[in-house]
Amino acid sequence: MEGSASPPDKPRARPAAAVLCRGPVEPLVFLANFALVLQGPLTTQYLWHRFSADLGYNGTRQRGGCSNRSADPTMQEVETLTSHWTLYMNVGGFLVGLFSSTLLGAWSDSVGRRPLLVLASLGLLLQALVSIFVVQLQLHVGYFVLGRILCALLGDFGGLLAASFASVADVSSSRSRTFRMALLEASIGVAGMLASLLGGHWLRAQGYANPFWLALALLIAMTLYAAFCFGETLKEPKSTRLFTFRHHRSIVQLYVAPAPEKSRKHLALYSLAIFVVITVHFGAQDILTLYELSTPLCWDSRLIGYGSAAQHLPYLTSLLVLKLLQHCLADAWVAEIGLAFNILGMVVFAFATITPLMFTGYGLLFLSLVITPVIRAKLSKLVRETEQGALFSAVACVNNLAMLTASGIFNSLYPATLNFMKGFPFLLGAGLLLIPAVLIGMLEKAVPHPEFQQFPQSP
Repeated sequence: MEGSASPPDKPRARPAAAVLCRGPVEPLVFLANFALVLQGPLTTQYLWHRFSADLGYNGTRQRGGCSNRSADPTMQEVETLTSHWTLYMNVGGFLVGLFSSTLLGAWSDSVGRRPLLVLASLGLLLQALVSIFVVQLQLHVGYFVLGRILCALLGDFGGLLAASFASVADVSSSRSRTFRMALLEASIGVAGMLASLLGGHWLRAQGYANPFWLALALLIAMTLYAAFCFGETLKEPKSTRLFTFRHHRSIVQLYVAPAPEKSRKHLALYSLAIFVVITVHFGAQDILTLYELSTPLCWDSRLIGYGSAAQHLPYLTSLLVLKLLQHCLADAWVAEIGLAFNILGMVVFAFATITPLMFTGYGLLFLSLVITPVIRAKLSKLVRETEQGALFSAVACVNNLAMLTASGIFNSLYPATLNFMKGFPFLLGAGLLLIPAVLIGMLEKAVPHPEFQQFPQSP
C-alpha cells in the first residue's frame, strides 16, 4: 500500500469505457435490492429450520402447535442460534466493509462511479453463489459468513449505494436533490416489496434453492448493466491508484479539515442522526422475521412474505407523501413527521400478539422512510462537487457501523428479553428515534446558508 509521503498521482484522463447505452443508476439499485430482499428472509428462515432440524424442534410446522410453547427451551435455543449467526454475518461484513467501502467510495471521485458499481455487483453475485452452495450441498452455515465477507471485500451493497447516491448528486440540482434521493430509495422499496411477495410464496411451493438461483440470475444481469449500460455521471474521470492512503484521508478531511465551522458541525450532527435512524431500522429488521416466526404469532413463509412486503411499502408511500408535503413544509419537518410515525409503529410492534396488530404497526410506518433521503440531501449540500463520492462512502461507513451496532444490540437483546418481554427491543428503538428527532429540529433552526454559497452544486 502506498504511504502517505508518496507524491500525489498525476491526473490522467481515463479512457472512456465502451457502453451499449447510457442508462440511469436506478435499475442497478432495483435489481440489487430485489436480489438481497429475496435472499434475506430466506436465509433467516433457512437458519431457523436448519437449527430446528438439528435440535429436533418442529413447533412452527404443526397446526396450532406453536401457540403454547413460549417456555419451550428448544424453541428458545433455535431462536438464539439463528439470532447469533445473523450477528456473525453482519459483524464479518462490517469489519471488511469498513475498509473497502470507504476506500472505493473516495476512489470513485477520481475514476468515476462505474468501477465501484461493477465491483460491488460482483461482490453481491459471489455472496449469492456461496448461499446456493450452502443450501444445495447442506454445507456448514459458517459459509454464509464467508459469502458475506467476500461481498464486503468488493464494496457490498453499501458501496453500491455510495456510488449510486453520489451519481444522483452529480446530476441533480440543490432544489431537486431531496426528491431524487427519495426516488432512488423508492426503487429500493419497490424492489423489496416485490421480492418479499415472491419469496414467501415461492418458498412454500418449491423450497429454498430456486429463489437463490433467481437472485443469482438477477445479479449477473445487474453486473452486466453496470459494466456496459450505466451512463457515467462524473464529468472528468481520471486514472488514479486504488491502494493509497489519500482516499481515506479525503474522508477524514470532510470532518476535520479547516472549513467554515458551521458546515462541519452540521456534517457531524446529521451523520449522527442518520446513524441512529439506520441502527433502529436494521435492528428491527434483523429481529422481525424471528419475532413473527415464533410464538405467539407463529407466521408461516406466506405471512412473512406479506410482512416483508409491508415493511418495504413505506419506500413508495414516503416518496409520494414527500412530494405532496414539500409544497407546504420544509424537508426537515417532513422528516420529523416521519420519525413520529416510526416511533408509533415501533411501540405497536412491541405489544403485538396477533397478526392484525402487527400489520397495524407496519401501516404506521407509511412515512417512516422520508428521513434518510432528507438527511442524505442535506449532507450532500454541505460538501463540494468533488467530495460527493467521499461523502457517500463516509455515509456508507456510518451505515455499516449502524448495521453492526444494530446487530450487536438487537440480536443480543432479543434472546435476553424473551422471558420477560419479547417486544422490548422495539420499545428501545422507539426511544432511540427521539435522538434524531431532536437533532434535526435543532439543526433546522441554524441552517448554514453561507456554506451553500461556498460549495456550489451542479446546475
